[in-house]
Amino acid sequence: MHVQRVEIPGRPEPSWTVLGDDDLPVEPIERYLSYLTDIERSPNTVKAYAHDLKDYFAFLLRRSLDWREVRLEDIGEYVAWLRLPPAGREGHVAVLPAVEPHVTAATINRKLSALAAFYAHQARHGVDLGELLITWGPPARRGGWRPFLHHISKDKPEPRRTISLKAPTKLPRVLTVTETQTLLDACDRLRDRFLLALLWDSGIRIGEALGLRHADIAAAERQITIVPRINDNGARSKSRTPRTVPVSEQLIRLWADYLTIEYGDLDSDYVFVNLWADPQGQALTYAAAYDLVRRLRRRTGLAFDPHWFRHTMATRLLRDQVPIEVVANLLGHVSVTTTTSIYGHLTAEDARRTLQAAGWFTDREVTW
Repeated sequence: MHVQRVEIPGRPEPSWTVLGDDDLPVEPIERYLSYLTDIERSPNTVKAYAHDLKDYFAFLLRRSLDWREVRLEDIGEYVAWLRLPPAGREGHVAVLPAVEPHVTAATINRKLSALAAFYAHQARHGVDLGELLITWGPPARRGGWRPFLHHISKDKPEPRRTISLKAPTKLPRVLTVTETQTLLDACDRLRDRFLLALLWDSGIRIGEALGLRHADIAAAERQITIVPRINDNGARSKSRTPRTVPVSEQLIRLWADYLTIEYGDLDSDYVFVNLWADPQGQALTYAAAYDLVRRLRRRTGLAFDPHWFRHTMATRLLRDQVPIEVVANLLGHVSVTTTTSIYGHLTAEDARRTLQAAGWFTDREVTW
C-alpha cells in the first residue's frame, strides 16, 4: 500500500491517492481524497490526508478489520500501533516498553483528526459509526476572547474527539541575531541572501516567497503583496486573500542588487528562479530551496528550517509590544486566536526581562 501522485487533466495542480497491494486505488480513500480535491483543498493537505489514511488502512489490513465495522477499542489499538517502529508494526520484532514512541503525540492527534474527517464524510454517505471518533459535550471554557454570536451558541454541545493524546506544548524555535547573520553571510549568491533576508524581514512563508512576482514588490512604497495564485513551481500561499507587508529599505536595495548583478535581462515574472542550473529562468522549486537549506546547514552547523524566520519575526514584533492584531494581519492568520495559540507566550527570558525592568531583583524590601 502506497501513496501515489495523480495528475488530473484540466487541473493545474496535482492530487493524491492511495494504491493497495494490487496497485488499484483504495476506493473509500479515493472517494474522500477526490472530494477534498473537488473543494480545492491544498494539494499538500490532500497528500497529508493520503498518508494518514494509508497508515490506518494498513493497520486494518493487518488486523483483518473492515473500515465500516471498527469499534473504539480498535482505534485504541491503532494508536498503540502507530507508536511502534516500522519493524514492530510489521510484527518482525518484539518492542520493549522502554523503547521511545516512533511518532509523537502531536502526530497521532493529527492522524486522528484526519480519520475523524474521513468518517464524518462517510457518514454523510450512509456509513454511520455513531460516536466512534467524535462525541458531543458541553462547550469548553474559553478565556477572554469570544467568537461572533457567541451568546447564541454558548450553551450548545460542541464536537470533541473521543480519543486525543496529551501533547506537550512546543514553543516556536527562533533565530538569534548572530545565527541569522551567520546564515546570511554563508550565502555565496545574492539570490540566496535575498531569499533569507526576505523571510527575516517580512515573516512570509517559504511558499509565498517562491511564488513572488516582480510586480508584487513595490519599491517606492517599500512593501510586498502576497497574492494567492497558481504557480508553475507548485508554491502556495495559505492565505486566501492578498495581504501587503511592509519591508525595510535595505531589503529593497538588496533586491535591486540581485536584479542588477545576477538576474540581468532574464525574461521571467518570478523573483526567485534558476540562474545557474537548467532550465534557466524556471521558478525555483521547494526542492531547490531545501537543497539550499541543506547546504547552509553544512556550512554553518545550524540545523535551521525556513519557517524559523517567520517565528523569529513574529516573536520580535510581540516582544517589541506590537499589538497581536497587527502581527496576525502581517502573518496572514485568519483569526487572531491562531497567532495567540502559537506566539502568545512568555519564555523565562521574557519574564526575567520584564521583572528586571520593574526592579524586582534589585529593589528588595527584605534581605536574606
